[in-house]
Amino acid sequence: MLLIIILLGISLFYILFSYFRIRGMEEGTDEMVRLSGIIRSGSSTFLVTEYKHIVPVLAVVAVLITLFIEKTCALTFLLGGSMSSLACVLGMKSATYANVRTANKARKTGSIGETVRVALCGGSISGLAVQTFGMAGFIMILLLSGGISHDAVSHGVLISLPCNPSIMRIVTYSLGCSVVAMFNRVAGGNYTKAADISSDILGKIRHDLPEDDSRIPNTIADFIGDNVNDIAGNCSDLLESFVATMAASIMTAVTLYRTATAGGLEHITEAAFRATVTYPVVLAACGLAGSLAALGWAGFKKMGDDPSRELDLSTWIAAGVTVVLGGIAAFFIFHNVGLYEEFRMGWASPWLSSLCGIISGVAIGVITEYYTSTDHRPTRELAEICQEGEAFVVTRGDAIGSRSCLAPVLVIGVSLLISGYICGTYGVAVAALGMLSFVGATVSIDAFGPIADNAGGIAESCHLAPEVRVITDRLDAIGNTTAAIGKGFAIGSAAFATVSLIVSYVGNYTAAGDPLVLNFASVPVVAGGIIGGALVEYFSAMLTDNTIDSAKIMADVGDSMMSIPGVLEGTTVPDYNKMISLAAREAIRKMVVPSLTALMVPLVGGLLFGVRFVGGLLVGATIVAIPRAIFMGNSGGAFDNAKKYIEGGFLKGAGKGSAAHKASVTGDTIGDTRKDVVGVALDIFIKLMSTVANTLAPVFMHISLLR
Repeated sequence: MLLIIILLGISLFYILFSYFRIRGMEEGTDEMVRLSGIIRSGSSTFLVTEYKHIVPVLAVVAVLITLFIEKTCALTFLLGGSMSSLACVLGMKSATYANVRTANKARKTGSIGETVRVALCGGSISGLAVQTFGMAGFIMILLLSGGISHDAVSHGVLISLPCNPSIMRIVTYSLGCSVVAMFNRVAGGNYTKAADISSDILGKIRHDLPEDDSRIPNTIADFIGDNVNDIAGNCSDLLESFVATMAASIMTAVTLYRTATAGGLEHITEAAFRATVTYPVVLAACGLAGSLAALGWAGFKKMGDDPSRELDLSTWIAAGVTVVLGGIAAFFIFHNVGLYEEFRMGWASPWLSSLCGIISGVAIGVITEYYTSTDHRPTRELAEICQEGEAFVVTRGDAIGSRSCLAPVLVIGVSLLISGYICGTYGVAVAALGMLSFVGATVSIDAFGPIADNAGGIAESCHLAPEVRVITDRLDAIGNTTAAIGKGFAIGSAAFATVSLIVSYVGNYTAAGDPLVLNFASVPVVAGGIIGGALVEYFSAMLTDNTIDSAKIMADVGDSMMSIPGVLEGTTVPDYNKMISLAAREAIRKMVVPSLTALMVPLVGGLLFGVRFVGGLLVGATIVAIPRAIFMGNSGGAFDNAKKYIEGGFLKGAGKGSAAHKASVTGDTIGDTRKDVVGVALDIFIKLMSTVANTLAPVFMHISLLR
């Protein structure tokens, strides 16, 4: 434990070093300084306004947990919310300092390699904050509660329903992270995509203006949205995923021990239990070490004109270090204890399972890159068909998204089977953690994309030389691909983590020694499965409608603002603050119902129809959400990069302002909502429902209409 704490300290030092390194760089011209200040102020204002709504929800849920679940778990729930909030605020702050400095580095050096290092330095603060704060909260709980116990019993203040307090503390810690992530993703997604879509409509369709032109009042709101969603929202999203996989691994370890000892396996001792509880935390620490090694290498290496290779190599370094250290850790933790029957490969079983997760994550990333990158055929063919009009664009983009679902789902399914065969349900949970064990590196590489996007917008709005925009557009295209890869990691880990959480949920209401069974031949389970699948579609529709409604309002208001004399001529500055306030108000107003849906559905379903119905609900939602999220992310990424392919002049006979370009803008408008609103929220939706179900399982066992 001491070594892990030291490692966390090193990571925190690296975060602070990178933060002050970014702050110490030159911002650029007076106009760049002014615009970056507006972006920074607007981003902070949005988060402050958003948390005025989030904090009361956290407080109410904390009180309910204390009264009805477990009397000390309100503190761990609030700790989870706090750690998630710290990571997203720090990530957003660093990004709003890095964006203008990235643009200035491109302006002064004209070098892609030098520019990407600045953006990656800003992104590394986000990535390492996710892993460091997520682990720090977890370690605090383990230290203060004296570790994990398999037989402790506690209850709430008002209702005496027995539960394991040590398990409930990590579940509620994960729940706190999940609630904040859901609100951030829903509100941030609505904000950024409503601003982005309305800006594109005004600039590229109604007025034929360049992208990110400062005469469009929606443009600045779009810049702010990149930070509140793609940075702050992404940080809380991946932190929640990372914490959920650690929590699922430990809950599965407790279920595994209870089942084995109830079955009379005398060789299964406390040492075996301690080993299965310890390894997930150690594996996460190995991943943090790998992330530090990869980011240290990338941060100080001289980048070439094709930085995507160095970024890919950084991921491989992080994965390689994690694999080696994870194997060494597994040997020392498991080689001298009585092993479970499920551990078919002896002490190496958990390590091999984690390897399945790591390989799956990398494989999903490669598949995602193929379907979304301009370097590969699908996106290039989508760009070429833009010359045939909008109908062809939408149809081909949908086909790309649908086709892209099969390979990642096959990877996930095969990995589940292999990890389950090697190490049982514990192996599935550890595989999920393996996929996200080096989340610090994957989020860092993901976060550099929005920073580069913001830098390009600043370059356009501040009228920098065209060569600067060429550099930032190149980085933005790479960033779109890294963002799509990051979404692939999040979706894949969500599948593994949700399976583990469902197993843990079934274990929470199954008597010790009985097999863990969720019988799909029973009516409540089937009914729950059908309703769970439909809920995913309804949730997706809610988010889409909310975003389009907000975008329409913002486009109409922006159009009226641009009709003011002098705005289109460039002699009058639009009222940016009015548009920023409108975007924030619309996003926050429309975040409440979708976010509370994930909290309330398991609660209402469990109280009415019992534990088995909720189990079916979770399975049905997971089965539908995984391919739906992949479809949304990959089709949206392909739409976006097809547009950038045309804007970069790579499609002969077409360029900015052409009919093909306008058709690609239509596709990008559709894809924006898919990849940055719906797709990214679906993985949180299923994990949040699963975490809520685990939290409320003791209640459903004793209180429900149909038990």
